[in-house]
Amino acid sequence: MENEEQRRRKDVYEADFMEETAAEVGVPYRVGEPHAEREVIDIDRNRNHEVAGRGEGTGYGRFALVLSILSLFFLPIILGAAGIILGFIARRKGALTLGAWAIGIGVVSIIVGTFILPFFS
Repeated sequence: MENEEQRRRKDVYEADFMEETAAEVGVPYRVGEPHAEREVIDIDRNRNHEVAGRGEGTGYGRFALVLSILSLFFLPIILGAAGIILGFIARRKGALTLGAWAIGIGVVSIIVGTFILPFFS
């Protein structure tokens, strides 16, 4: 009888440690939930919209980037401000990366032109 009782306790003891714990780390996802499928569709729709709208602002973005790069060499305040403004317009029209680079380079140009270059003239 003791042998059987010990064997049963051993089985219960081992069964407690046979759990899989990887599910605690993963993102909970249930196949039947409609909102999970809706999120995937929305992400695809946003990507398609971004790709489709890219052609409208590309010209603005390129021109803004050219102005911002030129502002690094001369007229940093004027050309940098124009590059920043056109960068915002390009981002609104869909050229997100070109607009962001134009804004960033324009800001750097204005900061360098205002605070650092006067010490070297």
